[in-house]
Amino acid sequence: MYSMDEDLKREFDAARLKHILFKARLRSFLYGADGEEGPVRDPDECSLGHWIRDVALARFGHYLEAQQLDQLHRRVHEEANRLMDLHQAGHADEALRGLRATNPLTDEVLRLLNTLEHKLRKEAR
Repeated sequence: MYSMDEDLKREFDAARLKHILFKARLRSFLYGADGEEGPVRDPDECSLGHWIRDVALARFGHYLEAQQLDQLHRRVHEEANRLMDLHQAGHADEALRGLRATNPLTDEVLRLLNTLEHKLRKEAR
């Protein structure tokens, strides 16, 4: 039997991993690797998007951070689409420069995940 604290840690570790994998997929695409575009382009197809819908909003949606996470996640995908479109239009260098510029957005996703987890773990005690 796991404690609530351990369950939360596992849930949020999984979400952080999903976010890191998204970033890796986007980076791979922009460096020319083939791959399924849907999960990178569509926030509702993305594994973190599933987690946000099924866990963050379903269980913790009354927290402002869960709602902000959903909105920010959608903004990250908008930016990913812009960069992928640039790459496909033959502007690979510009797309790669744009990738570096997304770091503040993707860092903010992690910050919101950490903040929400911290709040929930604090309340669980």
